[in-house]
Amino acid sequence: MRRLLSIGRAELLLLGRNRTALFNAVLLPVAIIGLLAATRDRSDPTGGAVLLTGLLGFVLVGVLYYTLVSTYVARREELVLKRLRTGSLTDTEILIGTAGPTVTVALGQMLLFVTAGAVVLGLRLPVNALVLLVGVLAGTAVFVLLAAASSAFTRTVELAQVTTLPVLMVCLVGAALPPDTLPAPVAEALRWLPLAPTLDLLRLGWLGTTGPGPAHDFVGVLGAAAAPAGLLAVWMVLGWLAVRRWFSWEPRR
Repeated sequence: MRRLLSIGRAELLLLGRNRTALFNAVLLPVAIIGLLAATRDRSDPTGGAVLLTGLLGFVLVGVLYYTLVSTYVARREELVLKRLRTGSLTDTEILIGTAGPTVTVALGQMLLFVTAGAVVLGLRLPVNALVLLVGVLAGTAVFVLLAAASSAFTRTVELAQVTTLPVLMVCLVGAALPPDTLPAPVAEALRWLPLAPTLDLLRLGWLGTTGPGPAHDFVGVLGAAAAPAGLLAVWMVLGWLAVRRWFSWEPRR
């Protein structure tokens, strides 16, 4: 833990010097909360909860995933990762320590959205807070692994905007568009992407349902959450295998 905190402190200092990262971490959430306050509709709590869980998904993809890809690539190209491996740190400690500050920022943003959304939109308490928490933590773990794997295919920090775009666009479009507005094969394919089961867990935990159907109670949500939780577990395994197979510790030449 001491070694992880040492890496985390160093990364936090570097994160504080990145104006773009600071804007995304501090000002962007405040702006979004202000927009929610200006357009709130307390007569539709279900729609508010769907909007709020969608924002949590945006944090995972647009903030956590993109920022971490850039971070891993920058540390690799600066030979930081290579130097860290010459010491007593394990590979897992290096990856987790490097991701620590970004993960903390993302979790803080999600907590802020949940708190502010509940106050601004007048949302009811989650049906099953445990499933909601599992969705947040499992989704965070999956997108950290995907970010590490994606960095292997990103030659420079500037190219991160290009290499992450397919994941960003497909995940966010798939989450934003109702499945019945898409061709059946496309909708089915999008359901297997990592953001879809994450949002399913978030919405099951908060609303007790993922669609217009009847809501489950606390116990019923546990059964309904088994399928998306299992899919996220598969993505975690695939992400870890991809990191072990392709993650690069030295600059690509």
